[in-house]
Amino acid sequence: MALEHQSRLQRSILVVERDSSLQYSATKASNNCMRQQFATKINVEIAQYAADFVKRFGNYFGSDPCVPNPPIRDFGYLYLSDSKDFTQVLEKDQQLQSQLGAGTQILSGKTVKEKYPFFHTDDLDSASLNTKDEGCFNALGMVEWMRSASCENGVEYVSNEVVNLFVVNDQVEAIELRDGQKIRASKIVNAAGTRASQVASLAGIELPVEARRRYTYIFSVERPLEQDLPLTIDPSGVHFRSYTENDYLVGCPPIEPDVAVDVNDFTFAEDAWKEKIFPIISARIPQFSTARITNSWMGHYEFNTFDHNAIVGPHSNIDNFLFCVGFSGHGSQQAPACGRGIAELIVYGVFKTLDLSALSYDRIPRGLPLLERAVI
Repeated sequence: MALEHQSRLQRSILVVERDSSLQYSATKASNNCMRQQFATKINVEIAQYAADFVKRFGNYFGSDPCVPNPPIRDFGYLYLSDSKDFTQVLEKDQQLQSQLGAGTQILSGKTVKEKYPFFHTDDLDSASLNTKDEGCFNALGMVEWMRSASCENGVEYVSNEVVNLFVVNDQVEAIELRDGQKIRASKIVNAAGTRASQVASLAGIELPVEARRRYTYIFSVERPLEQDLPLTIDPSGVHFRSYTENDYLVGCPPIEPDVAVDVNDFTFAEDAWKEKIFPIISARIPQFSTARITNSWMGHYEFNTFDHNAIVGPHSNIDNFLFCVGFSGHGSQQAPACGRGIAELIVYGVFKTLDLSALSYDRIPRGLPLLERAVI
């Protein structure tokens, strides 16, 4: 949670972090992916801003060893379709993406086999591929670098937890921390991730954000592929990509059902590797039949159950209480644009770089979802 408050400076920023180590943060568990293949205009635009931001990161923050060269590993995203119906969905999305300048192409199953001969494609109808500004980047390294830079510029960080909000006449006047401190603030930003609904409830606000399990495994094989593996979304929902030069990352949602979990529960509730992942990756890429797990973790999506999209901007009635939450698995790449948007609201009172008003909180009480279909 971030606050604009009065302290030694005329206007200052305080960031309250429950876990300053970021050990249990969504960023720590992130698969660090970048893509423009979304089904809504604003999400494509946000992704394009993010790609530009990552590529210019050194210009903003100085020479930075956490950003590799090139800053985005452009192996691309590859959505596989095994039906005519889903191909039509991909084609519709591709038209939108193309109108906005993304380089997405629809490929036949035969073309997929020609470009990536290691795939089993007999069951495929088509695929959607973009290899420009789509791939992976070092999200955690950039977060740590930006936190250091913000401290140098006067931002205060405290390792603590917000346990109460004091709302008077439709304004949050102050917060209370776990250790009893009360801090007055003129603006409060709820960026509490999977705990965003808990923080909102302190102001009497219901927020449709919950924690959802997502599994990630790193594995190696006896004979690595001869080219980069794009982040491939199999029709089963399992997704996999190159990780380092000779190993791979694979992830998936729970086998069934995909429901809310406790924000403190980071256990593996099932053997997703044995029951779902390995059978799928070894069938799709026969070379992966020798796959051996080298690392694994379970992280949480801060899932927006209303429409799978971020919630950015002020509450409808308590207008000094702002949200930057509900990214539903896209937070690492959407944070640059949405964070800038929140900063512009605080400083100027309006969005300037990108109009993020489609993601406003107001759509929730009005019952007007902006549904994002392309959630992995």
